[in-house]
Amino acid sequence: MTPKGYDELLREFKYLKDVEKPRVNQEKQRAAELGDRSENAEYHAAKEKLRHIDKRLFYLNSMIEKAQIIDPSILEHSRVHFGATVSIVDVHNDEEFRYSICGTLESEPENGLISVHSPLARALLGKEEGDEFSINLPNGRKSYEVLSITYREIFELKKNHRSEKDFGFR
Repeated sequence: MTPKGYDELLREFKYLKDVEKPRVNQEKQRAAELGDRSENAEYHAAKEKLRHIDKRLFYLNSMIEKAQIIDPSILEHSRVHFGATVSIVDVHNDEEFRYSICGTLESEPENGLISVHSPLARALLGKEEGDEFSINLPNGRKSYEVLSITYREIFELKKNHRSEKDFGFR
């Protein structure tokens, strides 16, 4: 993942641990003071919220521990690598698309942020401007040409992208 994506994970973990979990713990304690816990809906709701928070904290901690942080700014920019924003064109109908290749946790296909593990990203990796490539899609084989490769901050690119759905991925 990118350094910024890693920072986002840390920020969410810290917020849940230092703000949200203590707040819900207080809700649970106030509800417990109301009496009979067996029929206390507020108490059970707070317990359920705490379970969800603990699950999310466990997941985030696991992702933080396993994270491989890659700074795209230090990679070669003449080829498509992790962190690249790539403009491509369908060689048969001249329709253009733009995608940014990011980590799995950072991907938002609906915003043009595709996972480095997606079929399209795998087909793009290592390509240079002008290279053509073909990819098998559910509706047949398609051919594209790489128009441009840029490296910009992934989190600034969430607008004005097309998604993998445009390529027939589901």
